[in-house]
Amino acid sequence: MFDDLPPDLDRLHTLRVWHAMWLQRIDAKIAALTKRQAEEQCGRRNRPPQPEWIVELGIGDRRPPLHVHAGDCYIAGKRRRPVDRDEARRLLDTGLQACGHCRPDSTLGITELPGAATLTAAAAH
Repeated sequence: MFDDLPPDLDRLHTLRVWHAMWLQRIDAKIAALTKRQAEEQCGRRNRPPQPEWIVELGIGDRRPPLHVHAGDCYIAGKRRRPVDRDEARRLLDTGLQACGHCRPDSTLGITELPGAATLTAAAAH
């Protein structure tokens, strides 16, 4: 029937132990991957929503705001905090720079920013 198996009992026991060891390793790997997939799915479900607007912060104790970005802007640095639409508009109105890539000033409908006239005048000369 199983002619390819060894004929003696010692080698058959060795094969059985070897296969049991491999089954245990395979089962442990399956359990670890199952747990990891469940954690990833839970993390995706519980991930906080991406903010609509973010402010990039400077370095130092006070960490002054540097730029306003859209929430999905890839240029924004790692030091940032989420802001709502009103605060983003207020920061832009007070002269904080808008990101040149995601253009939050255009999205927010702010056409005239403080200092924009000097920038356009300097570019014309």
